[in-house]
Amino acid sequence: MEANGEMGLIGENFDSGLMGRMRDDDFESRSGSENFDASGDEFDAGDDHQQNKRKKKYHRHTPQQIQELENFFKECPHPDEKQRADLSKKLGLENKQVKFWFQNRRTQMKTQLERHENMILRQENEKLRAENSVMKEAMANPICSNCGGPAIPGQISMEEHQIRIENARLKEELARVCTLSNKFLGRPVSALTGMSMQNPNAGFEFGMGRNGIVGPSNFNMSLPMGFDMGDGVMGAPPSNSVMRSPMGMIGNDAQQERAVLIEIALAAMDELIKMTEPDTHLWIKSPDNGKEMLNHDEYARIGSPFNSPKPNGFVTEATRETGLLYTNSAALAEIFMDADRWSEMFPCMIAHAATLDVLTNGIGGTRNGSMQVMHAEIQLPSPFVPVRQYRFLRFCKQHAEGVWAVVDASIDFGRNGPNGNPYMSSKKLPSGCILQDMSNGFCKITYVDHSQYDESAVHQIFRPMVNSGIAFGAHRWVATLQRHCESLAILMSPVSSDESAVMSPQGKRSMSKLAQRMTDYFWSGVCPSSACKWDMLHINNMGTSDVRIMSRKISDPSGENHSIVLSAATSVWMPLSRQRVFDFLRDARLRGEWDVLSGGGSMQEMVHIATGQAIGNSVSILGANTAANGNEGNRLYLQDSWTDSSGSMIVYSPINMDSLSLVMSGGDSSSVALSPSGFSILPDGHSSNNNIVGTSSDGSSSSGSDNDNGGCLLTAGLQMVLTNVQSSKLTNDSVDTINDLIACTVQKIKDALGVA
Repeated sequence: MEANGEMGLIGENFDSGLMGRMRDDDFESRSGSENFDASGDEFDAGDDHQQNKRKKKYHRHTPQQIQELENFFKECPHPDEKQRADLSKKLGLENKQVKFWFQNRRTQMKTQLERHENMILRQENEKLRAENSVMKEAMANPICSNCGGPAIPGQISMEEHQIRIENARLKEELARVCTLSNKFLGRPVSALTGMSMQNPNAGFEFGMGRNGIVGPSNFNMSLPMGFDMGDGVMGAPPSNSVMRSPMGMIGNDAQQERAVLIEIALAAMDELIKMTEPDTHLWIKSPDNGKEMLNHDEYARIGSPFNSPKPNGFVTEATRETGLLYTNSAALAEIFMDADRWSEMFPCMIAHAATLDVLTNGIGGTRNGSMQVMHAEIQLPSPFVPVRQYRFLRFCKQHAEGVWAVVDASIDFGRNGPNGNPYMSSKKLPSGCILQDMSNGFCKITYVDHSQYDESAVHQIFRPMVNSGIAFGAHRWVATLQRHCESLAILMSPVSSDESAVMSPQGKRSMSKLAQRMTDYFWSGVCPSSACKWDMLHINNMGTSDVRIMSRKISDPSGENHSIVLSAATSVWMPLSRQRVFDFLRDARLRGEWDVLSGGGSMQEMVHIATGQAIGNSVSILGANTAANGNEGNRLYLQDSWTDSSGSMIVYSPINMDSLSLVMSGGDSSSVALSPSGFSILPDGHSSNNNIVGTSSDGSSSSGSDNDNGGCLLTAGLQMVLTNVQSSKLTNDSVDTINDLIACTVQKIKDALGVA
């Protein structure tokens, strides 16, 4: 009756579908502690006399039975038939009694919720009545259009008049802030500041290491909306300068936009800390391979301001990975905030990166509190997966001594379709890493990658790999970073145990730099990005639709002679393990079995520079075996190869003896001409062994258990230079030639490995 009384208070706001929802379980509301038995005949409309005669048999449960039922209700409000049967057997009740108890208990909860909602509506009603009275009283007096106060002079003081004007101005600024926030996140800024308003000490807690990061912090930032943008605080421009925002706005709009960006950065950092906590319920183990998966129900429960509905056709990718690195947290944080050095640290992942704007420079000459807007293009070495393009906000913060955090969050999202556009439509939700120095000299990294992307842009054979998170997820970021740190440690070590011991350290670094330039140039011809301009050739009569062919024109320093570079690439699935395909392709003695340009002869490794502990991680010089090739002993190849848990790569290019001598002596390698070709071997996303990212006890990466039961994705790329081209038009013969070369190479690899 109390509930019915409250329902009457809401008048015309009463939801006519409410009673239908209350009866969605086909029962009427009663106490959860008692039930009654009634047959179906009792509800027969034509047998009223019998219905009145019969009495419902009530059963009051014992306190122990109610306690057991309540405990089970907390875990599962809607038990299935098997669960009800188990409960009835355990408690000595009939199945029907258990069913009615749960129905009645759910009704109680609905009634309580409706009672609470009615109370809120009653309060709103009283508030509206009070506002109505105020408005009626205000209508009797003239009002100033500027400040909202009485228009008759002398009725209000000058101080009150100024306060009213300031209040009106602040309301306009708040409206602009909400508009800008809605532009970046799809919701008003109040959704972000709600938690801060509920807890006035939220900003202080954040600076002192909230959410499990314990230790003092010297990053004493106040709440974002109180951030002073006009006094040069934390790197902000002074008030007498013209402020321009990362999106091109100026003046007050730019000032408000920067305030919104700071609000987004703090919210993103808060979410990253929650997602990297070791005992959080946000991650669950996958039953297939034991990897961590995002618990979407728990993520929705925490009320993330970034959890907005996905566009149609988009899927969510969320991964987390932990590893050890042979470096320190402060140095890594410095690299993450430098776009060029960040790109060098992930050479096969980042096609292009740039800093668009610096919002704050940090505190005390460090990166603590540094905040900037960046642009990045993330690639997977295959022409069948478009590059992901992000414009995002990056925020770096030191939470404690030896503990740093770097977080990214997209602030501009455009739906760039795959038709005619080399970029994949994607959005980065709060992602990043926690870096923590260890007592043994290593740095522990906990990496989280959380993105949404347009699945329709990905080729069918790559969708399992991309969906599993192997392609762009945290596992690949950590594995690449581990391999990079390991390579730097080996190249910088004064002690060498390989064949390159006779080469000077300057020579090894020069060879490594040339190999990296060769690899970057090769991937630019496989994954088109803004780093290198290529023109896509749409040719319909090639016969092989899965081969992507591009071209670009280059000129010599004089500008008179022109050359055209053709690049062809394709990807195929191989029913073999990554390790077997990698070992076959990197073996110089077996090169003649697949290299159509080697004349069918074998080659030998003349120079070997190790870049990692895994076999095959090296930069090599390959020379033709003179005993098998007669007078072709002058043919030389520069080869760069590596393998880790995320994939494997082999890139090679012809190189002449003069250029090799210059590089090995430590000379400048920037002018050495390269024409790279090569392969990437990636997990196919189906086999469980493809998903293992291992870390040895010393922090080096390991490729995990790889066997012949799995499959892999082989990408082959080939570049060909057409010199002294007078016209910018390509002939069909040139296109047919490079198409036949790559098709023949892939077929020879299949034949040599026994793949049908």
